[in-house]
Amino acid sequence: MTSTLPRTVDPARLQEVLDGRWAHVRRDAREQLGDRKYAPVYGESMEEARERITRLAGELAATGRVGLGFPKEYGGEADAGGSVTSIEMLAYGDLSLMVKAGVQWGLFGGAVQLLGTRRHHDAYLPDIMSFALPGCFAMTETGHGSDVQQLRTTCTYDPATQTFDLHTPHEAARKDYIGNAAKDGRMAVVFAQLVTRGEKQGVHAWLVPIRDEDGNPMPGVTIGDDGPKAGLLGVDNGRLSFDHVRVPRDMLLDRYGQVAEDGTYTSSIENETRRFFTMLGTLVRGRVSVGGSAGSATKLALDIAVRYGEVRRQFAAPGRDREIVLNDYLVHQRKLLPALATSYALSFAQEELVGTMHDVQTAVHENGEAIDEAAQRELESRAAGLKAANTWHATRTIQMCREACGGAGYLAENRLPQLKADTDVFTTFEGDNTVLLQLVAKGLLTGYRDAFGSLDGWGRVAFVADMVRETVLERTAARGLIARLVDAVPGRDDDVPLRDRGWQLKVFEFREKHTLEGAIRRLRRNAATDGMEPFEVFNSVQDHVLRTAQVHIDRVVLEAFVAGIERATDPGARALLDTLCDLYALSTIEADKGWLLEHGQLTPARSKALTGTVNALLRELRPHLVTLVDGFAIPQEWKAAAVLEEEAARQEAMNLEDQRVTAEAGSAAPGDTATSVDVPPGQ
Repeated sequence: MTSTLPRTVDPARLQEVLDGRWAHVRRDAREQLGDRKYAPVYGESMEEARERITRLAGELAATGRVGLGFPKEYGGEADAGGSVTSIEMLAYGDLSLMVKAGVQWGLFGGAVQLLGTRRHHDAYLPDIMSFALPGCFAMTETGHGSDVQQLRTTCTYDPATQTFDLHTPHEAARKDYIGNAAKDGRMAVVFAQLVTRGEKQGVHAWLVPIRDEDGNPMPGVTIGDDGPKAGLLGVDNGRLSFDHVRVPRDMLLDRYGQVAEDGTYTSSIENETRRFFTMLGTLVRGRVSVGGSAGSATKLALDIAVRYGEVRRQFAAPGRDREIVLNDYLVHQRKLLPALATSYALSFAQEELVGTMHDVQTAVHENGEAIDEAAQRELESRAAGLKAANTWHATRTIQMCREACGGAGYLAENRLPQLKADTDVFTTFEGDNTVLLQLVAKGLLTGYRDAFGSLDGWGRVAFVADMVRETVLERTAARGLIARLVDAVPGRDDDVPLRDRGWQLKVFEFREKHTLEGAIRRLRRNAATDGMEPFEVFNSVQDHVLRTAQVHIDRVVLEAFVAGIERATDPGARALLDTLCDLYALSTIEADKGWLLEHGQLTPARSKALTGTVNALLRELRPHLVTLVDGFAIPQEWKAAAVLEEEAARQEAMNLEDQRVTAEAGSAAPGDTATSVDVPPGQ
């Protein structure tokens, strides 16, 4: 399909589509938090940064915005989706504040809310919400990060004293990288192996005081400081160890598992593994928030790079007096526009994910704790995949934006170095991305098994069976529209325009299906091989399994983009989004055209045409580069990039000079030639 774009598009119409279901939360954040004090401060020491961020966290609590996700009876709004959206907006400012807020009200407060019961809520939620009780989320151990089910910290119940004995058995079991632990935290939600009556009942969580009112460590609690990090200087990450700390029985967060006075353990979920994943599943909000926050940081980097490229000039073309703006170069467009298209695509996918999370968690609350396990596990898998996609995109794109701004991009005052440093850890916290891709892939493998029957033996291998999650990943909410577009594609691909949306969707679906089936075949062969160790059955195809997850995420994101376009009511905005979606789809296909050529989905001639079509899309979108970043509606006060202000001033001065020269030329004698002013292609 050929798109004819209008000369101009109102960025406010793009903003309407991007802001989505929680537009009111985004609007309120821009109005209430659109203050320079929420932007980063450059050149601070670690101590200065921590002090400032702690102060801002207290001020943020006073605005009332932190209560979005908490129950209404405690002054909250019971709006899980609004809570995540608020964190995403906060990520446009200082990311240390976003992480600090995420630890306090997302992880710590969220664990008390979702794993605790009414007595915990009454006792602690008001102080958590007001920041009167700063807290920590102590799950990760030095020796066990991703493998939470194998944590080594123990919490053993003693009926004689009605208390638990919380203990760190060795250095590798020390809680590490814990936000709020080094300086501010007074209480921690500590995850440990519950032992009662001599039996292990799996990982549970306890509320444990770690400092007294004067800030001193509680008896038996050792607190360390992780010290300077690559970024996020304002977050006081620390280490916690426990030497037989006595924890009262009622400090167990016991929504999913209870210990009676005599030590009897009961749970509504009998299977330990199922209980563990149910407990962790309630905390998915943190993972969703990290992905969305990475998306915000990426949009900010693109905003800076695009605006800089619009005013920075480099090299004069033959016959022209003025140098050419960076954004007019094809190679610069090749950097910025596909990344912009991906950011738009991921925004729509994130919006869909947040909506699903909100609906699933609201249903749990309204149904009196009844959990739709299929919906919950699909949510977890989707959250895992999009967290990986968003954070890897952030790492790649922020680096690209730094390079696109040259030396200016290396200066701290221009924000990009701090964005790069602060987001780098996003790829490994709230779930290591490689591990998260395995979670997504295992959901696909299990879905295949459930749909098409036995996997010919590989499922009986205990190691693999233990790793596989029982979940089926389905199409997005736009499945009816997607199916119609795919079904409308003619039989011969060579005759279909590259910009046909149905063909693009069909290619993404083929890639996913073929890759998944290839992984299945390899697993079958391995399982049937005599003497092959259970670990090797899966490990030898791990690359193929991760590839399956990656192409699945690409397909989910494209479908979300297609569905997002349907929300656009303004014809100009819809046309621009449609063209941008073409760029996302075709640049993704172009990046993988070697595989598609190998598997008969592209001919050599069509592959060459693909590159030409991408370049044509870049030319078509070039006049709308600034409009696309305007659509993000990032408050100017949050950008904190000196280069934008300086270059804008220089550009204004140069424009005034151009006007003077043009005016003088206009009064020149007939036959004189005036100096022409550069106009970007397409304008």
